[in-house]
Amino acid sequence: MTEAFLHYIWQHQMVAKTLATTDGQSVVVHRVGDLNRDAGPDFFNAHLSIDGVEWVGNIEVHLRSSDWNVHRHSQDKSYNNVILHVVYEHDCEITLENGNVPPTLELCRFIHPALVDNYDALIHPAEPDGVPCAQRLPGVPSFIVNSWLDRMTVERIEAKSQVVRRLLDESCGSWEQTCYWLMAHYFGGKVNALPFELLAKATDQRLLARWKDNPRRIEALLMGQAGMLEGYFEDDYPRQLQADYDALRTGASLTPVSSFLWKFFRIRPSAFPTIRISQFANLVASSSNLFSALLEMTDAGEMEKLLDCRAADYWDNHYRFDQPAAKSTPKRMGRTQADLLIINAWVPLLFVYGEVRGQQQYKEQAVALLQQLPPEDNTVIRQFQAVGLTPANAAQTQALLQLKSRYCNDRRCLQCSIGHNIIKQIPKD
Repeated sequence: MTEAFLHYIWQHQMVAKTLATTDGQSVVVHRVGDLNRDAGPDFFNAHLSIDGVEWVGNIEVHLRSSDWNVHRHSQDKSYNNVILHVVYEHDCEITLENGNVPPTLELCRFIHPALVDNYDALIHPAEPDGVPCAQRLPGVPSFIVNSWLDRMTVERIEAKSQVVRRLLDESCGSWEQTCYWLMAHYFGGKVNALPFELLAKATDQRLLARWKDNPRRIEALLMGQAGMLEGYFEDDYPRQLQADYDALRTGASLTPVSSFLWKFFRIRPSAFPTIRISQFANLVASSSNLFSALLEMTDAGEMEKLLDCRAADYWDNHYRFDQPAAKSTPKRMGRTQADLLIINAWVPLLFVYGEVRGQQQYKEQAVALLQQLPPEDNTVIRQFQAVGLTPANAAQTQALLQLKSRYCNDRRCLQCSIGHNIIKQIPKD
């Protein structure tokens, strides 16, 4: 039993129809009050009838009556307007600061045991790392599940929008600059997101635009700014890049980021920062004004083609400079990685653009793009599939990721529509 659960029970009035205080006075609830998450009584402005007399005031909720004294409410004048003390177990009489004795409602007498059992099963599931409602999820109506997932999709986008807003502020409101930085951030994946963002910020977009018709020079500029062209090389290609970068460096004030920031350990070779930088160079070379170009697109397939960029030919048989690979394969981003860029970078950026501009159609377009993309495949998604919840598109997989990370893992079942439906299921007598 938790106070949060008692708040939930009181807020939703999941109690018997007939209520009475511990001393036998009838209680009729006209208004439960407004839940207070700050200091002071738990519910403000409740409206009750106690033994036929109407009262308007505050409600305080505790597991036990004695918690009132533990929390020293009897010494706090802000609790003098409490008109009802709601507890799970009444174990002592209490007084207000002014000496009055508030009536007490003992909830254990008026809550169906099934509610407690349902809640306990959610917060103490058989598999702690799995989906808490795994056994009961199939019994939740589909319209409740789908409507909640729709909300989770938007909540997920809004959470990712924090990165967008940070970069937009740093760029002084430049959408093109923000798009360039944001794409770079997600090109690096989880491991190299920060160094990739630092690389983009250290490399002026206007300088890259000057060489948009020369992909090798753009790669030389980015590799040099990444700190990867220092020292001696045996292969011709890195030596050419090094020479190009030295020439560019002479005419511009360039400061590379530290090469020690880049991580290669425990990363698939195809996702090595060397490969990603070369692919990013290809994207920069083939798409000037990337934000404007993407803004004109409403079809996810068209975006995938633009973002499915290819590393330079040298990387067909290399993953690092001067280290030939055993097998020669073109290093393209591929559809899956392009989709991740759309999901993580473009969709939140488009959503924020709609919010800042006050144009709802762009926010709706952001969600529609997710609905066009295929569902993602990862451990979390497979957990939900195992219990019968199979997502149809990336909008729903994003929703499931938000649900698992922000609700299931923290056992916030009381704030979840699915959890609410499960908790209130009481078997018919």
